[in-house]
Amino acid sequence: MRHAMDLPSEHLLAAAAGGDRDALATLLQRHLPGVRAYLRLRMGPMIRANEDSEDLVQSVCREILVRAEDFAHGGEQGFRRWLFRTAQRKVADRADYYRAQKRAHRTSPLDVDDDAVAACYGSVCTPSRAASAREHLSRVEAAFDRLPEAQREVILAVRMLGLSHAELAQRLGKTEGAVRVMLFRAMAQLTELLGDGA
Repeated sequence: MRHAMDLPSEHLLAAAAGGDRDALATLLQRHLPGVRAYLRLRMGPMIRANEDSEDLVQSVCREILVRAEDFAHGGEQGFRRWLFRTAQRKVADRADYYRAQKRAHRTSPLDVDDDAVAACYGSVCTPSRAASAREHLSRVEAAFDRLPEAQREVILAVRMLGLSHAELAQRLGKTEGAVRVMLFRAMAQLTELLGDGA
């Protein structure tokens, strides 16, 4: 009998859409490094200073499993969008909370697989061979936080969420060429910030 992690995604997606929670859990497991990377970049300094990203990852996974019946089979991309929209909502809720509370309370960091998250950051920038995974994460997050909001959004949408230039152009009401230019400038700015030792 094949292990669930070895099953092709299309089988898991069909099973998950049919209500198979084990298939859904396996899909979540496959996408965990990407969710971790996305959340860490999305959190920004305010949430990152007060919460461990792993708490948000667990919260996203719980919500996905609880709302399993909401998953409609839209292929791998549809699953990723549902997953990352849930993650985005979690971050927005936490940001609202901290803005409203105006207070900080640190949680103790959990053990996180920094290498896996750093590998996902590879879709955003090239990791330094000299830096440890933890140093690399800190540098990328600090540089990412310094980008304007619009540049952060275009990088996340294309490089992390996997939206095509055409899809993002439609969402933003811009031309595909304009989106390509936005992404190019955002990546150039991020590269420059990383070069400055951000």
